[in-house]
Amino acid sequence: MLPTITIDVGTTSVKLCRFDGRGALLASQRLTTPTGRDDAGEIYDVDALRVGIVGFIRELDDGARASVRRIAITGVGESGGLVRSDLTLASPMILWHDQRGASRLSSLDAGRRGRLYRITGLPVNGNYALSKVAWALDHAGDAGDAQWLNIAEYLAATMTAQRWAEPSLASRTMALDLSTRTWSREASEMLGVDVSVFPDIRPAAEGARVTASFAAEAGIGADVDVHVAGHDHMVGGAGAGLEDGELLNSTGTTEGLLFRAGAPRLDEDAEHAKLANGLDCAGPGYTLFASIPTGGSAFATLQRMLGMDAARLEAVLERLHAEYIAGAVDLSRIPVVLPRFRGSPPPDKQATDRGGIAGIGDGTTAEEIVFGTFLGMAAQFREVLGLFGLPPSVIKVIGPASRNALWLQLKADLLGVPLQASARSEVVSRGAQALASDAAVPWSEHEAIEVATDPARHDALLEWSDSTRARWEHLKAVPA
Repeated sequence: MLPTITIDVGTTSVKLCRFDGRGALLASQRLTTPTGRDDAGEIYDVDALRVGIVGFIRELDDGARASVRRIAITGVGESGGLVRSDLTLASPMILWHDQRGASRLSSLDAGRRGRLYRITGLPVNGNYALSKVAWALDHAGDAGDAQWLNIAEYLAATMTAQRWAEPSLASRTMALDLSTRTWSREASEMLGVDVSVFPDIRPAAEGARVTASFAAEAGIGADVDVHVAGHDHMVGGAGAGLEDGELLNSTGTTEGLLFRAGAPRLDEDAEHAKLANGLDCAGPGYTLFASIPTGGSAFATLQRMLGMDAARLEAVLERLHAEYIAGAVDLSRIPVVLPRFRGSPPPDKQATDRGGIAGIGDGTTAEEIVFGTFLGMAAQFREVLGLFGLPPSVIKVIGPASRNALWLQLKADLLGVPLQASARSEVVSRGAQALASDAAVPWSEHEAIEVATDPARHDALLEWSDSTRARWEHLKAVPA
């Protein structure tokens, strides 16, 4: 591999890293993802984002900047905006979870929704970019030669003066034909979008040279190439050396479940389960994916809900883990927490859905609510995993969950399946470097922590799940 600066644009933070040619992390910084709001919803503050990125590069010493040969960019899928050839914006740069285009999907009948799934491998949903593209074109006035770029693709364009799409990100637009790996005129026209609004597609390993002006602005060499590595969860799969039959549990603000596959799943069962197919950013294959809206964001939710700061919550989690391992947690006291704090996962997949708590008594403690939340997240994970019908040979965990012993252990015990949690940080960024270098990151480098399942605790959690099923199902059925 080559010395690389990586940029990972997440929902909550932007991760900036510098790696040497061996993949060793030499410098890193996290910035709060700069966003704002317009009349329709949430958008990126692209000027602040660019300032933060250039600032990180400029703060490196002269030798470090001179050594850089690649910039690899990854980030959330479904986000984006209309970008003209002169790199001015014809629309806001819209966040992935923004629903401003969702109303345009309401006119699609069951037949056209099914047809869209057969073409694109995606369930009809306002998260995916196509409805945002339709909204943006309606509100752009004269969009000129503007094309739709994901936020990662837009950043690459500002550095290279070239516009292109990356395959795994393209497959999150609901405008790509999975079978031909080309933009679908039929899918686009269902929402009145001309397919020419989408740019040419290049694989992650194919980059573009920085412009002289960006090289001067950032203080890097004129021979640096910029690569769009792909959708962050899929790039995490590359960083974790994901193999066929293995499950990647990618935890960030959201929680992703990802399998690699040799062919897409476009049958009715997959459609009804709302599983998302995609193109693999690490090769010619495909991915099968489901996203749980509440993942690492539960930490902030609990802090606000219970009035805990981060240090206190971490201490509570450590104590609860020790008590759970010691058999000192009375599961009969634990409330049922449906953690749909940011919407529901498949097969419901509704951004407006909300969670709930049942079984609270006058003696319920804040610690028991914390325990119930992570147990609820494990139960939600088990349900979503069941939609795939694919028992994983290995579950590889990356992201914040890999450092949360209680979350890991509850998941392993409830599933009855051991987990392997990466002990290395910034797995997605490592994957971005590898993809830009057309290389691989073996899992053996991750010093993975094995989280074994305990048969007695497994049986106890299954008994708890059975005894609380009525409450769980009732909470899921409560109207939004």
